[in-house]
Amino acid sequence: MEGLMERLERAVTRLEKMSVTMQMSNSMANGDCVNGIDEDLSLCIEAFDVVLKGPVSEYLNHSRSIGREVEKHAEMVNNALQTQRTFLKMAAMNQEPAQTKLHNLLKPISDHIQEIQTFREQNRGCSLFNHLSAVSESIPALGWVAVSQKPAPYVKEMNDAATFYTNRVLKDYKDTDRRHVDWVRSYLSIWTEIQSFIRQHHTTGLVWSKTGPIAPSLFDSPTVPCAPCPPPPPPPGPPPVFTDEDSKPQAGGAAAKHSALFTQLNQGMDITKGLKHVSDTDKTHKNPNLRSQATPTKTKSPGAVKAPQAAVQKRPALLELEGKKWRVENFEQKHDLVIEETELKQVAYVFSCNNSTLQIKGKINSIIIDNCKKLGLVFENVVGIVEIINSKGIQLQVLGKVPTISINKTEGCQVYLSKDSINCDIVSAKSSEMNIMVPQGDEDYREFPVPEQFKTVWDGSKLVTEPTEIAG
Repeated sequence: MEGLMERLERAVTRLEKMSVTMQMSNSMANGDCVNGIDEDLSLCIEAFDVVLKGPVSEYLNHSRSIGREVEKHAEMVNNALQTQRTFLKMAAMNQEPAQTKLHNLLKPISDHIQEIQTFREQNRGCSLFNHLSAVSESIPALGWVAVSQKPAPYVKEMNDAATFYTNRVLKDYKDTDRRHVDWVRSYLSIWTEIQSFIRQHHTTGLVWSKTGPIAPSLFDSPTVPCAPCPPPPPPPGPPPVFTDEDSKPQAGGAAAKHSALFTQLNQGMDITKGLKHVSDTDKTHKNPNLRSQATPTKTKSPGAVKAPQAAVQKRPALLELEGKKWRVENFEQKHDLVIEETELKQVAYVFSCNNSTLQIKGKINSIIIDNCKKLGLVFENVVGIVEIINSKGIQLQVLGKVPTISINKTEGCQVYLSKDSINCDIVSAKSSEMNIMVPQGDEDYREFPVPEQFKTVWDGSKLVTEPTEIAG
């Protein structure tokens, strides 16, 4: 009778477990739980899918219509967003891990960001460089998942970094090619929608599951199917045959050396008997004549000589017109560079030119100087902007008019203005040793340094910033 009761109890227990499983299946079918995710967290994933199917899909379509590097860049962005979706789904099903494991979980997203930014650096001479720069400057916004408190403002800050380059795209194509205007609108809308997504579902930081298991140290990002596993390695060969001689200690082994050392130490006071006696005539402190003799010099062994470093491969110098873009790149010690046949819609991009001088005649749209050292630039008229980035020791002379000169991340910049360009705007950031030469008379100039240090005070309603001078 007791055995029958035990069997009945076990049967009842199994039926209860089956009932719970059926209830969970019904709740999943009704939308209460999707793929093991609570309903609220399921709505979070669905909201992110709306961003992927809306602005991201539109951005991909416009990128494909433009093609070339922009299309490749867009595919990288799409892969990064798909990886972030996988990360969000993992967070919705698991509890937050320790910080050390969290870094491993974030590595796939970080790798995508690095890949996108590297692609921009590898295509600096591309005519669509502003497109690539807009994406590269804003893609760190994907790191909002690691920002606590308020991640939405972080995304907005990254989006603002993109607008500097998207404005250039609009200026170059708004009247000529509508595809680029649509591309800018669709790309910026991605981050606008992600900000709204964060404010709705992750207002104070990434929300992790409260009931699931601890997140694993790694998660599988969406990838293409991998190739089949290689065949197993061949079986190992027969074990080595040891002889009796192999088991004997070698004469120069560590054990023999230690034994000899302790034998000498155990001699006690007799250890000094093996030392050689030095007479007074051989002692330098008692025989001054020995001090005047040259001391032996140490010679370096042939093995200590360092191998010569491999020469850095130089890229070929280039001065050519590519579409509407003048490319001036990789010149060294060249002081007769001239661009003569210019048009209003053309731009000039000067990259990695050192100890050189460039003259641009006529009227041109804009000029960019990037990663140059000790470069002299003389130009007549620019209708847009002259920008200097990541450079050192730049000298700039304006012969005609220019509305704006921008100096960013530059050490040492001398700007000679003409009488027609005195009213131009000079914008600087993260730069030093900047001087503006203002014409005085026919050939004289007066030098004015650009402030590098500022003082900010609160006047009761707003912050007031003004340059400050420190008496040396």
